[in-house]
Amino acid sequence: METIKIPYSEMKGEFKRILLRNSFTEEKADKCADIFATNSLEGIYSHGVYRFPRFVEYLQKGYVKPDAEPELIHSVGALEQWEGNLGPGPLNAEICTNRAMKLATKNGIGCVAIGNTNHWMRGGTYGWQAAKKGFVFIGWTNTTPNMPAWGASESKLGNNPLVFAVPFGNEAIVLDFAMTQFSYGKIEATKTEGKELSFAGGFNSKNELSKNPDEILQTMRGLPIGYWKGASLSLLLDIIASILSAGLATHELGKQEAEHGVSQVFVAIDISKLSNFPAIEKTVSEIILDFKQAELIEPENPVRYPGEKVIETREENMKNRIPVNKNIWNEIINL
Repeated sequence: METIKIPYSEMKGEFKRILLRNSFTEEKADKCADIFATNSLEGIYSHGVYRFPRFVEYLQKGYVKPDAEPELIHSVGALEQWEGNLGPGPLNAEICTNRAMKLATKNGIGCVAIGNTNHWMRGGTYGWQAAKKGFVFIGWTNTTPNMPAWGASESKLGNNPLVFAVPFGNEAIVLDFAMTQFSYGKIEATKTEGKELSFAGGFNSKNELSKNPDEILQTMRGLPIGYWKGASLSLLLDIIASILSAGLATHELGKQEAEHGVSQVFVAIDISKLSNFPAIEKTVSEIILDFKQAELIEPENPVRYPGEKVIETREENMKNRIPVNKNIWNEIINL
């Protein structure tokens, strides 16, 4: 695999050019291109540059409506239900995150659930968005069936990514994880790179655990995190997202020709309204300090809190440019 290095500004510019050619307004193209480029800048290539061609494909097939706007359909206290109208997932998610923060500013907590929206790409994007503005954030999405219940040979569950985020200094602590051991974006990226997964990531056609991305993508049977625990968590995330958003559940998404019209939940908590707010920064710092003082198995491999590697990768890629598979980049510039 040949890798080339692309500056952030050039990558964003290419994304924006292509989106403008696919009926995006100037403002929407700029925002969406920034999300894809930033995901790549911060090392989440699977939901950035490597995912972009499929996003364009979904635009051209009509699964994603570039001119659609989300709309409020019901409100009760700090809880709102929104209709996504199949608009671009990253833009709908950004709007919902901002709305959840606005509700939290008024009520202490805000919850926005949206149905009939699209893939938000990297869920952590919205955790960073909220946490860097001083909010605790919890969010998740359901997906098409791509994970079996523990003991099942058929995928009935989604890997339903879940995000937790907390402010930390000028940055944030952000946990962004799918209910499968590896997200399918990561599995696809590993295949593109011609590598195997570092741990078993799913089952092959012989019901054996496998590190081979081709075998897992063939069966679409990702390995649940924590085995039965991850499968159970996935089920509840799907149920709650479907209830709160009045949207489609995983089993309904599986009846479609492609994944679109998903259900998502965005929760923001305004910690500035808590009685212990003046001590929160110190509390979090002490927790991380203690965490970092753990005795290491390999001294050259320090433990990292969730999101710490993102900060390092962002700085590295801004300085030395973003590594991209040359074939994928050629595909993008020819879109």
